[in-house]
Amino acid sequence: MAEAGSIHGHGEARVQGALVAALGRERALRLESGVELGPFTIAYQTYGRLDAERRNAILICHALTGDQHVASRHPVTGKPGWWESMVGPGRVIDTERYFVICANVLGGCMGSSGPTEIDPASGKPYGLAFPVVTIADMVNAQALLLDHIGIPDLFCVIGGSMGGMQVLQWAASYPDRVFAAIPIACAARHSAQNIAFHEVGRQAIMADPEWRNGDYLSFGTNPRSGLAVARMAAHITYLSETALHRKFGRNLQNRERITFGFEADFQVESYLRHQGSTFVERFDANSYLYITRAMDYFDLAAEHGGVLAKAFSGTRTRFCVVSFTSDWLFPTRESREVVHALNAAAANVSFVEIESDKGHDAFLLDEPEMFKILRGFLEGSAEHRGLRR
Repeated sequence: MAEAGSIHGHGEARVQGALVAALGRERALRLESGVELGPFTIAYQTYGRLDAERRNAILICHALTGDQHVASRHPVTGKPGWWESMVGPGRVIDTERYFVICANVLGGCMGSSGPTEIDPASGKPYGLAFPVVTIADMVNAQALLLDHIGIPDLFCVIGGSMGGMQVLQWAASYPDRVFAAIPIACAARHSAQNIAFHEVGRQAIMADPEWRNGDYLSFGTNPRSGLAVARMAAHITYLSETALHRKFGRNLQNRERITFGFEADFQVESYLRHQGSTFVERFDANSYLYITRAMDYFDLAAEHGGVLAKAFSGTRTRFCVVSFTSDWLFPTRESREVVHALNAAAANVSFVEIESDKGHDAFLLDEPEMFKILRGFLEGSAEHRGLRR
């Protein structure tokens, strides 16, 4: 397991095992909605050590239900970090060589400012009074965090799914601060199908009577049932039909025959119910609304006159784009659209489609081919960057 590193001289508080930086005190962060947010907090975790030249930093961007605990035990669930197979001493993202940063996104619920935080104007949790944020807002907040830490530019930005969206936004918004970028299992805009799945989840949350129009924290309630259903629906999209069939098939759950009722007769039903019930222990319902909305609004081409290549015009960033054959949430054709745009912008880009039957979640799992490819890309990029071993 990677040990959390530290940056001396900033004096951040620690909340649930993570550093928390207070940002936007001198100048508020102007969100894409036009709202000015400040001061605000970003909770983050670090691993490894920053080199003397401050050139070995890697920013890991987490996905929708992830957080900053990428390679350390989660303070709520007690489970290992969500990417410990990728991050740690001697691993692909080697914390003995690189300084790794992972921040909870703006709008999150693990220490960064979001709907669970206290609104100074009311003295109560923000709830739906928190401004709607976008992927660009999340990235701009991360850029302020790096300024706060004192990191002028990044060796690499990497992430999968919503994390990959952040990677693309980083490369478009801050090309001079990103030497290498690895967007995995993502797209340059959210599809109508994915927006539809998110809307089902949001409606499940808002239909729960305990949601209380988003003010449930003030009432001491929690829309657990709605959030659990949202998680169940989303989790189906993270898997492939092959993976579901291999793991569960039509096997019954702790019984020899069907019950002719509505309990969990099938193992797959029990599995989804478990995913829903455990998720509500570590995630906030309003944060789920906000973060899914940020993904829905993401359309990098729209920010550049409808031409995706313009988002990367003149870029010197090195790219490695990764997709998986069985990912139907972010299918390979969407990664190819990004690659074609990068080619049109004359960018330095590598692309790989990895054969896997594990679906969208493959980027979080033990995928030796992905590890091999990313290790090679990072090694080559480090050589071009002039990073010492």
